[in-house]
Amino acid sequence: MKVILLQDVPGTGKKNQILNVSDGYFRNFLRPRKWAMEATPQAVAEVERRNEAERAREAERRNEAEELARELKDKVIHLEAKGGEKGRLYGSITNQEVADALLAQHQIQIDKRKIELLEPIRNAGDAQVTVSLYAGVKVDMTVRVTAIR
Repeated sequence: MKVILLQDVPGTGKKNQILNVSDGYFRNFLRPRKWAMEATPQAVAEVERRNEAERAREAERRNEAEELARELKDKVIHLEAKGGEKGRLYGSITNQEVADALLAQHQIQIDKRKIELLEPIRNAGDAQVTVSLYAGVKVDMTVRVTAIR
């Protein structure tokens, strides 16, 4: 029997997927829980229309992320932090500080969880950070830290 899943079902499939399942599985398990519906031609057409619309939105979000990645590619983030004589900082630069500086200097708001530091920034100078903008879209940026006394 052909069914359309109305939500993710572990071990069976993902939401809006069209599957062949046994009549008993559908009648006794999927339908009572409202996890699936019978795949009528109208329902299949509606699901395909929704999936196409979702793919279009997904492509638009990816294009926006790639455009933002091109914009961020050669930008440098300047930060000042208290430090000692040899450039050693008294603390470390956090993802939140990098995100705040990016917003203040370049007017681009990025969630701090999207900024990946290879290791904590504890010394003055240049450091590389990776900004994940979307699935598979990442950009490397330079953070220039100046120690102030």
